[in-house]
Amino acid sequence: MVNEILEPGMLVRHPDAPDWGIGQVQSRIGDRITINFTDAGKQVVDGSRVRLALIMDHPGAHGS
Repeated sequence: MVNEILEPGMLVRHPDAPDWGIGQVQSRIGDRITINFTDAGKQVVDGSRVRLALIMDHPGAHGS
């Protein structure tokens, strides 16, 4: 489960809102994940309802 390993700074996409662009995780408290998206600004996502997609192949992503 991707949401359980998310940490601030990681890059993600919202599978149901591709137009939001790439998001950078700001915080994760339980199932509440705060993300700053390039085209939608700061959004709070319910991690129990949405499985975010981790971005590993983007400049600035962890491990790149």
